[in-house]
Amino acid sequence: MTTTLRPAGPLQQTPDGDRSRTYDVCVNSRRVGSVRLATAPGFGPASGVIEALGIDEKDRRRGRGTVAALAAEEVLRGWGCGQVQISVPAGAEAALRMADALGYTERSRNMVKELPGEPPVLPPGIEVRPMTEAEFTVWEAKAKDGFARSWIDRGVPEDQARAKADASHRAYLPQGLATPGAAINVAVLDGEVAGFLWTGRIELEPGVQGAFVYDIEVAEAQRGRGCGRALMLLAERVALDAGERLLGLHVFAGNTPAIRLYESLGYRTTFVNSYKTLL
Repeated sequence: MTTTLRPAGPLQQTPDGDRSRTYDVCVNSRRVGSVRLATAPGFGPASGVIEALGIDEKDRRRGRGTVAALAAEEVLRGWGCGQVQISVPAGAEAALRMADALGYTERSRNMVKELPGEPPVLPPGIEVRPMTEAEFTVWEAKAKDGFARSWIDRGVPEDQARAKADASHRAYLPQGLATPGAAINVAVLDGEVAGFLWTGRIELEPGVQGAFVYDIEVAEAQRGRGCGRALMLLAERVALDAGERLLGLHVFAGNTPAIRLYESLGYRTTFVNSYKTLL
């Protein structure tokens, strides 16, 4: 039997080179599932993404998902993509095993927490104030550079990583500190700046909106004093004040201290994000 991808709609293209298209997964011309292929938003046309790969229940456990994924990679190669990204629900054990078998490497994960009814109490000595415009200018340049370097360290070409950082700030901070729904707070400990917290709102899962931690930074001189935990508790307070019941975040693979902190605060992994170089 031959598993192939058959276009299920026209190729969508944007002026800046992004592409997307939905395909039927077929076995000897019989439809057994579907998949959507696209170039990864913010990374440019050289980075592809496999989305919503699904095989009909009666046709599962026959290796068709694996063959469909390989066929999808071939399509993305034809688009000129040098890498492919996937995002797999944390509970989809079969899909996670398939990704591992196909050579995908975890790059990051998304996590979420159901917030308590009452806002948490911040540790003694921590004061909070809004970021000033002067601080914002310095902070944004550093935040974009740090975000880009996190991608570079995990296999993303530098031009794509910096494009992603620029695109994220344009999308989620289009008006800087005046961006509706966004908040950037400064934590102060013993009169010294201890860290920064950028929060906002986003779609955490398909159809599910909630608060989101876009960036958290602890000042180097203040590390090891519980400031990271304090900033995460502050994020909960900001989210609850905005009427949100869910708080999400994105954490890069290998950042074990941060992952342990989030898990200790009650966060659970919702999606595992992985990548593969297309040779």
